[in-house]
Amino acid sequence: MIQKLLIANRGEIACRIMRTAKAMGVATIAVYSDADAKALHVRSADEAVHIGPSPAAESYLVGAKIIAAAKQTGADAIHPGYGFLSENADFAQAVLDAGLVWVGPKPASIRAMGLKDAAKARMIEAGVPVTPGYLGADQSLERLTAEAEAIGYPVLIKAVAGGGGKGMRKVDAPADFAASLESCRREAKASFGNDEVLLEKWITSPRHIEVQVFGDAHGNVVHLFERDCSLQRRHQKVIEEAPAPGMDAATREAICGAAVRAAKAVDYEGAGTIEFIADASEGLRADRIFFMEMNTRLQVEHPVTEEITGVDLVEWQLRVASGEPLPKRQDELSINGHAIEARLYAEDPAKGFLPSTGKIELMNLGRFSSFYEDENLRIDTGVEPRDVVHPYYDPMIAKVIAIGEDRDEAIERLSNAMAHSLVWPVKTNAAFIVKALDHDAFRDGNITTGFIERFAEDLAPEAKPHPDLVALAARKLRDDMPLGAAHTKGFIGLWDVPSGIRLNAPEVQKIAISADGERYEVELSLLPKGEDFEFQQEFLHTLEGLFTVEEGRTWRFALYRNDGTGQASAADGAIIAPMPGKVIAVDVAEGQTVTAGQRLLVLEAMKMEHALTAPFDGVVEGLNVSAGGQVQVEAVLCRVVPLGE
Repeated sequence: MIQKLLIANRGEIACRIMRTAKAMGVATIAVYSDADAKALHVRSADEAVHIGPSPAAESYLVGAKIIAAAKQTGADAIHPGYGFLSENADFAQAVLDAGLVWVGPKPASIRAMGLKDAAKARMIEAGVPVTPGYLGADQSLERLTAEAEAIGYPVLIKAVAGGGGKGMRKVDAPADFAASLESCRREAKASFGNDEVLLEKWITSPRHIEVQVFGDAHGNVVHLFERDCSLQRRHQKVIEEAPAPGMDAATREAICGAAVRAAKAVDYEGAGTIEFIADASEGLRADRIFFMEMNTRLQVEHPVTEEITGVDLVEWQLRVASGEPLPKRQDELSINGHAIEARLYAEDPAKGFLPSTGKIELMNLGRFSSFYEDENLRIDTGVEPRDVVHPYYDPMIAKVIAIGEDRDEAIERLSNAMAHSLVWPVKTNAAFIVKALDHDAFRDGNITTGFIERFAEDLAPEAKPHPDLVALAARKLRDDMPLGAAHTKGFIGLWDVPSGIRLNAPEVQKIAISADGERYEVELSLLPKGEDFEFQQEFLHTLEGLFTVEEGRTWRFALYRNDGTGQASAADGAIIAPMPGKVIAVDVAEGQTVTAGQRLLVLEAMKMEHALTAPFDGVVEGLNVSAGGQVQVEAVLCRVVPLGE
């Protein structure tokens, strides 16, 4: 058995691996960049080694530094987690060549499945159904354009070396193909060092179904059933569940059998996932499910599989990497209950899901309110209060997993957990997740990968707190933090406060408060404390203000203070950086006339591209950035001055 394990990753997956390793008596070693010097995964490890500057390209993606850290600390194995170098065959081979155990599949298996075009060709040979498309070596614009026409629009452009939703573009019409191809290639080159693409037919009612497979060095391969990962945004999964809703026994047998054949075709060892796209226009059917790709690593969503099978997949990884056979045979594996997982991201749905970075001052996931307490939850996270969400890495804060006897029970648990998750000042998608989980179409299992786009208006979190909540907060601020006590030191506590204002109160007092910087004026009765409210809400009172959670949205209330400050906004034509990042394209010049919605420039931050557009017709003035430059959050990049001014 492995004795000392170096984890070549960070965040929640590093913490997750450490948890199992420690339970097995395996010592753990963390690696960290400058930004992660005080990170939770570093604090949780038995040892930690610094490997370079904050950008991943100079630290977590430098295989030589990681292998040197393993040698330095006497590690006998390296676990890559997911992302970073986890599917890099050259790194896997370098680990083996250094005399270390690689906790993952053989380099040859990674190579076989690493390029999507070659993988699809191999699957065809193995009798695994694949999506119609173009896999050719001719990458010219002319050939790709012609192939797209032959396939028929809409088509999907995919980077052959892609993964995690990167390097993918849906194209609806021929006029958009060239620009989408250019953008896809640029992102693929930056993310994977390879800008080659393939084309696939876009399936109009797609569901993303994947199968967890596991192999060992003794020729055994099993599946651990399927997961449904259809609820996605920008091709990145948001909610995953197991088993897949609407999956009948015959279809399950067919898709899981195909997954095992796919794994055997590449002599697979370790944990892997075979991803399929299903045409769900007539429900899930075995003859309408097609191979997309194989992920030769552990998946972000592996906890839902663990929860329905009672298996610790990381333990299996460590045992298989140590040469042991699989702990269970296929006939010993079964489905028990239902599990559903939500990815809590540091992003602001109210601002187009822009990443939200900075220090997390307050965080209480799933259990903010004592009115809701459910121990049947699993929370995998890589951060704690006072930790920092950096712009250099993926913005996922945590995974929240709920387990139930059936799907309805699991969904209800997860919805309640997300509705009671407080995070501040970093913004999260918790309220968005609550809206999705509570949507009738989701509850009915009517999910496709276009669910979020289709129901975008329904899923948008409320822009303002409920008026009753504002009134309740105003009363709380007046009664428990009057102006004279505004500088009370330390933590004050939690209160149960009745709410629900009665009308026709004989006397009123006006009080101005703010919620996330917006001013609200409230009239409160002068009845004794608490006598004009009828229901309860909990608050957390700190020096920063009064905090509560409303259906997943964290609100900070404070006595309003007008300090005279102001800043540029899109209303006056200012184009403001919504986050720190790198300018990767500037499409306009000083003095250029632009139209409303026209793209002005593109920022890259947290592995995503963000286009900034003109708010109205006008002329570009004050352009002070160029491609390749770094900008800070809220920096004014240029202005669009209305025509005629």
